[in-house]
Amino acid sequence: MCGIIGISNHPEASKLAYLGLYALQHRGEEAAGIATYDGHDVHLVKDRGLVVDVFDGNTLESLKGSVAIAHTRYSTTGSSNKKNSQPFLVTHRNRGIAVAHNGNLTNTEALYRKLEDEGSIFQTSMDSEILVHLLAKTPNGDYKKWFTKVLSQLEGAYSVLFLIEDVIVGARDPHGFRPLVLGKIDGGYILASESCALDLTKAEFVREIEPGEIVIIKGNKLESVFLPSAKKTSKAQCVFENIYFARPDSQIFDDNVYLVRKRLGAQLAKEAPVKNADFVMPIPDSGVYAALGYAQELGLPYEVGMIRNHYIGRTFIQPAQFLRDFRVRVKLNPIADVIKGKRVVLVEDSIVRGTTSRSRVMEVRRAGAKEIHMRISCPPIKYPCFYGIDFPSSDELIAYGKTVKQIADFIGVDSLAYLSLEGMLGVMKDKNAFCHACFTGKYPVQPPVNKSKYLLEGKRKRT
Repeated sequence: MCGIIGISNHPEASKLAYLGLYALQHRGEEAAGIATYDGHDVHLVKDRGLVVDVFDGNTLESLKGSVAIAHTRYSTTGSSNKKNSQPFLVTHRNRGIAVAHNGNLTNTEALYRKLEDEGSIFQTSMDSEILVHLLAKTPNGDYKKWFTKVLSQLEGAYSVLFLIEDVIVGARDPHGFRPLVLGKIDGGYILASESCALDLTKAEFVREIEPGEIVIIKGNKLESVFLPSAKKTSKAQCVFENIYFARPDSQIFDDNVYLVRKRLGAQLAKEAPVKNADFVMPIPDSGVYAALGYAQELGLPYEVGMIRNHYIGRTFIQPAQFLRDFRVRVKLNPIADVIKGKRVVLVEDSIVRGTTSRSRVMEVRRAGAKEIHMRISCPPIKYPCFYGIDFPSSDELIAYGKTVKQIADFIGVDSLAYLSLEGMLGVMKDKNAFCHACFTGKYPVQPPVNKSKYLLEGKRKRT
């Protein structure tokens, strides 16, 4: 998933980038980095860890310049290490080129083979490094032609930022899988994965970057060009951004995430009501907004029956199962005096592997719940994602090959219901503009030829 941000024409570019990364921390907790340009040199600081751990006053002061791009990292396969953190920086013909990438390329193996046959030597296992090799091998007299030629060679999902001296280039793939928004601040521009980063930096929201659009920013001037394939490519925005990943206070895909999640909950209540329940209770924080919509639609009380430890990160985006298991145990604590003897509707946004849901249900059961009816504000996830979310192979997804009753028995609830595909898409402003491959197996972009290699731990690193 990852979070990216770019700042142009601002004397405090690194500090604004830092604030933006702070707002986008939920998109990745493994590593963070900022690259700046001061008119002569590119400066880079990056490391593993949270944004607050990687940067301090001294490091931010060392990042001089009025232009910056930044990245907070979440990886979907393989091990996490410092060399795979971003922005990724190279020097070509005496000028620095830095890239910050959110998404997954699906033609990575073919591009690797082509570039290696032409003499490229790769320093990392990230698909993002492909971008700088393609830039170096493509004639670069005109930015519009240069980036159109490079990005036209890519397949898959990307929202990406480039820093080339005092120029920032931002782009979305023609399907628009990942979000990217544009803002203005103090005579300059800001690009970010989500609008919440604009809010924290007090920037003015301008618009979203369109699918297939390339924006070139130098100082306070912005130019735009579209990839040739953009007009004939249908939108396939990641619906899971709305369901889980984006911050609820963000504006993405022409809608407010908070309101979308409430609508999902309300639709779930229409499709799968539990009318004799004592109250509706979310799994914090991911189920909070859908639970609100569910409770309001049915006129049921809403209770916060679990308290979240906010010093624990997001369990879903941890790279290893043992880390997820540990964080699940310490992340949430049920309130027995609220739950004991009650018929509870437990609302969650999704079930992926099922192990996290099972442990949470066990905790609610231990707290004395009389009945537990679980409701999920999306359809069953049955298929892996090749566009940037850590959904494992189908065999590891609990909904693949299992009935809803079998899943309910595994996680230990009295009843279980999912939102239908039609219900989920029906609450979106444009139901035809979203990718739903993880639910249906209908991939808008051809998955990698060697799917098993793509999904194996330790293989080519995706961002």
